[in-house]
Amino acid sequence: MAKGFLVFTFPERNYPMLDISALQTASTNPTFITIVFTVLLSFLLSTLIAVTYERTFRGLSYSRNFVQALVLSSIVAATVMHAIGDSLARGLGMLGALAIIRFRINIRDPRDIIFMFAALAAGIASGVCGYTIAIVGTLFFCFVAVILYFSPFGQTSYFDGMLRFNIENEPESKRMLEKVSHEYCKVFALITLRDMARGKRLDYAYHVKLRKGKSKSDFVEELNKIKTIKGVSLLLQETTVEL
Repeated sequence: MAKGFLVFTFPERNYPMLDISALQTASTNPTFITIVFTVLLSFLLSTLIAVTYERTFRGLSYSRNFVQALVLSSIVAATVMHAIGDSLARGLGMLGALAIIRFRINIRDPRDIIFMFAALAAGIASGVCGYTIAIVGTLFFCFVAVILYFSPFGQTSYFDGMLRFNIENEPESKRMLEKVSHEYCKVFALITLRDMARGKRLDYAYHVKLRKGKSKSDFVEELNKIKTIKGVSLLLQETTVEL
């Protein structure tokens, strides 16, 4: 005797899904979803670049505003590229509008310029819907930056900071200075030497690297114990200090 079975059928529903390939072909007339995805992607990629810059920074003048500019510039670049699209007229109009703005920024470190270009490149690639290029390029750029940070490539010596002071031009003061510097510093390299008060005093500027376990406050305190020394200024690398 055959047994009957109850069969339940559910109606098929088509749920909307985010198709990345469809987004990459929508550069002419971008939809709201495409614009939001582009801005978010440029923000995430530029944040990754900014974090990489912060973690691999080895300078004396850390700028918090520059790190924020890396993130914001990528979003601006993506917005501009989306606004231009494939229109030549828009591109010429945007070029004329941006020509009004004059950027007078003094970037002394070439590495900072490269990081700024990387953030702009991520934003431009996202703005033209080249998401794969933006992601792969940013990840590889950050990977190479980290590798170069831990490698000795291009680095002959490394200093903790710069020391400046002026002292009387006499043998006893120079002997005490040499004693303190050898006790606290692993590297003590002269940068500049300038005469003061018609040769009675000398103004020094040194690159210094403190010995392991030595405190900068103790070093400055020992220098100030020299009676003829004045204007002691020790500038060490501090990532929390903006100059």
